[in-house]
Amino acid sequence: VQLQASGGGLQQAGASLRLSCGVSGLTFGSSVMGWFRQAPGKEREFVAGISGWSGDRIDYAGSVQGRFIISRDNAKNTVYLQMNGLKPEDTAVYYCAASRGVILRGTYEYWGRGTLVTVSS
Repeated sequence: VQLQASGGGLQQAGASLRLSCGVSGLTFGSSVMGWFRQAPGKEREFVAGISGWSGDRIDYAGSVQGRFIISRDNAKNTVYLQMNGLKPEDTAVYYCAASRGVILRGTYEYWGRGTLVTVSS
């Protein structure tokens, strides 16, 4: 199983950025997908999760609710994180992950290597 996140970079506060995560080696369509982040000196935290197939269930961390949008394209085996209204506190390494379960904030068994997002004030 491989997950490859991309799209990170340096942005100014208020800007937008879209992360992508291509997945191979598992049945992507049925997999719960999630985005997590880890800021310097902090523990990794849940950012957003989306259910499998139609993605009708979505959950966001309170800190990104209303600013970030998670979506999936099953035809492309890719999950996205659209990040709008970026803040300096969004600076972190962002990881995509896949779960064999159905709980959006449950256990994720597969992880990508992460992509760095830096937001300047």
